[in-house]
Amino acid sequence: MSTPKGPVLIDLEGDKAEAAPSPADAPPVPDALEGPPDAAAMQRLAQLATKPRNRLATWFWGLLLALIGAFASLALWGLIDALLARSPVLGTAVTGLLAAFGVVCGAIILRELAAFSRLTRIDKMQHRAAEVLATADLGAARVLANDLSGFYASREELRWSRDGLQDRIAASFDADATLGLIESDLLAPLDAQATRQVEAAARQVATVTALVPLALADVVTAATANLRMIRAIAEIYGGRSGTLGTWRLMRAVMTHLVATGAVAVGDDLISSVAGGSLVSKVSRRFGEGVVNGALTARVGIAAIEVCRPLPFGTSRRPSVSGIIKRALTGLFGKG
Repeated sequence: MSTPKGPVLIDLEGDKAEAAPSPADAPPVPDALEGPPDAAAMQRLAQLATKPRNRLATWFWGLLLALIGAFASLALWGLIDALLARSPVLGTAVTGLLAAFGVVCGAIILRELAAFSRLTRIDKMQHRAAEVLATADLGAARVLANDLSGFYASREELRWSRDGLQDRIAASFDADATLGLIESDLLAPLDAQATRQVEAAARQVATVTALVPLALADVVTAATANLRMIRAIAEIYGGRSGTLGTWRLMRAVMTHLVATGAVAVGDDLISSVAGGSLVSKVSRRFGEGVVNGALTARVGIAAIEVCRPLPFGTSRRPSVSGIIKRALTGLFGKG
């Protein structure tokens, strides 16, 4: 008897055919669940930065630090007194070290005060610019333009832009045009530098969120990247914020974003990001990375508006979609 060639078909009867599993009944892959990706890292960071201060806790920590400082000072005084009584040379050397440490601490305090002073000066310029635009005062506009030109007089990269600026300011007979000269000549190069800083921070946050599955790694990366970005933007526009100044700017930016609802994730944000909706369907982790990068771009744009001495007028305000398209080009594939 010969063996038949070709496939062998076996018919299943009634209940057996109905009991066969179907690929359509398989559960979905957890990483490809439906629904828009969230931005847990940036939302946690916003909650931490905008958390209201507890006055009782503030008094507690302030008094505790004061007591620790008092006891430390008394202990050091007793140590130096004992060293001077035992060995004048050794006591003098330790006194010199403490004096040098005090000088360094004083220099740090002076630097922080100078940083707050420059930030306050930029805030005053912003208020003056708002008044000039509201009243269309040509004289005040010229004074503000000259002050801004002097404010950036030490910036070598703007030396070519300042050539002939005074003559162009004097020849302008419109308040908006006068401030427009400052925007196009002085602030446009600074805007480009600040935008590159925002792109770098958005790229870093998106990459770590997508590729590092460790708990809280995305939150720590978002915090450090945003703090570094805000500090760099402040330095670009002349703020040069210190440690305390950076935290002040961080709280101000995050408070503004939370108040305007800019840290909320919606379909408009995902659709505005290059490839955001497509990536979120392929991998939820990559989708979260794109959204966190977009929210970092929003923080950067808000920081630019806070640190920029003039509001955007003739110059175009950076957009989240444009920043993300340039920052994430080739990172998650084509959108």
